[in-house]
Amino acid sequence: MDELELWKNDPWLEPWKKQIWERYSYSVLRKLQIAGYGNTLESQVNGYLWYGCHSNGKGGYVFREWAPNATALYLIGQFNGWKKEGKFRFSASGNGNWELELEEGVVSHGHLYKWLVCWDGGEGERIPAYAVRTVQDPDTKLFCAQVWDPEPYVWKNENPGRVERPLVYEAHTGMSSEKPEVATFDHFRKNILKHIASLGYNTIQLMAIQEHPYYGSFGYQVSGFFAVSSRFGTPEEFKQLVDDAHGLGLAVVMDIVHSHSVSNQLEGLSCMDGSENLYFHSGERGVHPSWKSRCFDYGKDEVLRFLLSNCKYWLSEYRLDGFRFDGITSMVYLDHGLEKDFNGYECYFDGNQDKDAIAYLTLANILAKEVNPNSISIAEDVSGMPGLAAPFDWGGVGFDYRLSMGVADLWIKWIKERRDEDWNMEELFYELTRKREDEKTVSYAECHDQAMVGDKTIMFRLLDSEMYTSMSKETNSLTVDRAVALHKMIRLITISTAGDGYLNFMGNEFGHPEWIDFPREGNDWSYHYARRQWSLAENADLKYGWLMEFDRAMVSLAKDKGFFNSVPQIFYVHNERQLLVFGRGDLVFAFNFSPVYSYPDLEVEVQPGSYKLVLDSDNPTFGGFGRNAPGNMHFSKYSDGKHTILLYLPSRSSIVLEKESLNK
Repeated sequence: MDELELWKNDPWLEPWKKQIWERYSYSVLRKLQIAGYGNTLESQVNGYLWYGCHSNGKGGYVFREWAPNATALYLIGQFNGWKKEGKFRFSASGNGNWELELEEGVVSHGHLYKWLVCWDGGEGERIPAYAVRTVQDPDTKLFCAQVWDPEPYVWKNENPGRVERPLVYEAHTGMSSEKPEVATFDHFRKNILKHIASLGYNTIQLMAIQEHPYYGSFGYQVSGFFAVSSRFGTPEEFKQLVDDAHGLGLAVVMDIVHSHSVSNQLEGLSCMDGSENLYFHSGERGVHPSWKSRCFDYGKDEVLRFLLSNCKYWLSEYRLDGFRFDGITSMVYLDHGLEKDFNGYECYFDGNQDKDAIAYLTLANILAKEVNPNSISIAEDVSGMPGLAAPFDWGGVGFDYRLSMGVADLWIKWIKERRDEDWNMEELFYELTRKREDEKTVSYAECHDQAMVGDKTIMFRLLDSEMYTSMSKETNSLTVDRAVALHKMIRLITISTAGDGYLNFMGNEFGHPEWIDFPREGNDWSYHYARRQWSLAENADLKYGWLMEFDRAMVSLAKDKGFFNSVPQIFYVHNERQLLVFGRGDLVFAFNFSPVYSYPDLEVEVQPGSYKLVLDSDNPTFGGFGRNAPGNMHFSKYSDGKHTILLYLPSRSSIVLEKESLNK
């Protein structure tokens, strides 16, 4: 058996060499079966250019669908009174495909339409699987496809190139307005893009872009895989958003949902041609036990072509810079990883793995690089499957990054269950830096998951009711002092120990109050919690602006100093005193998590030289008490065979020092 880097880099994988090799070989085989010998995947997964609705080049349109169980298929719409008529009956073109060509003048750009699919024993209205534009009726809430053939969008800006160290701003277009409404792409483009760029982030991760019937699903119950969610605007308005982001030097990554599909038959893929297993598994395996959505059968060639074509579509048509793949744990384990502790390597190779899903993800990563070599892919996986973010030719699945999901869980657990005095610094450093050496990771203190109703953001958990009474600068509160201090420290230690990137959810940079709750029957369809209260950070009388300014300084420091390029090294740690000092590149990060004790003469061993204070969480600009002078210089001294500096570390504060070059 040939050697693969995956187990050469990790001797603990030696017992599972056979399984890793079989996984790798199966993906090679599936690529050959889909692309053909000597072909790229990109050249062979062009379903979106064929299926759906397309101009025939003569003023008319061609409509196509794959529906092998159908006995007849009709086009219905505004142009024929939504009636089943012979003129609009499709012809079978072989291999389960159906086609209808209409001459000029029958249908036009903007017309609403659907399929009427007939099968043995029934018929039903359906939305085309490859529809690029769907709209929802405001009264009935039902969706229709829309003929979409505008003048081609003229791009102004090139993609920004590969992002090596992603600083990710996770955002949701619809809730980006302060008003109780569904915000649009234009609103986001005009009001939010510059804010993101000003904070220093280099990547936007947009959620809920693919069409989804229920707004409150946060975009995770997808019905139209090729359709931009019309509640936010048109495809061209989304292209303009991406274009303007590129003009600001921001990469745009889409949260793509290929882990499941909405079960709705009128809007989604379920029972498209009357059969339950067209795109999905049959029986119980075809329904997700927790989400009640449909589970793709990744072993079918047609499903792989559909999903791979979907990846190519978003990268090509919208010039996106990559994807964050949602729900990977649910995809790659036959039991979806539900109620399971992944506490040993055997969990990843015990036969509970869906080899077809793993092969699909591998091919998706190969395809993305073929379409855009600078694209990035991020895996959302809670299981820690080895090789997920390792290169394919090493035996990995090929993701560029994986999310360090355990970090956010750690912060919530500690805040909920441990007294401040019990925070252990050695344990904290270990948990924050624990990662596979052969995989790149993106860390975060909290994302949208921690903000959903039923949970609490870090700031809300720290403040509780005082969020409503004590965030004025005129109000003194020990609870707020603690919350503001820890909010900054938690973020700084998370980004400064992160492997290769950092993520923040929209608004959490200033400690956005309360939770996220989309309009639903249980809250009387209110938008109150499905918006972002930007004015809180802009109000000079409130304390939220302090947190935002710290986030700006922190993220800019990460980008400007490039400390992700080196590995954190502990210089000093003391659990009882709750002190942690570590170096990374030319920077020294020092944290004092003690709620009561300050240390005026902390001696820390460093490399010889001079060190300048470049960031201080205790600076009054960030809501601190100013116990260290801005720009403080520290000069190392030599004694007893080592070089040391003396630090003043006030309670609940952190500082960053930069080693100055000798020729300054």
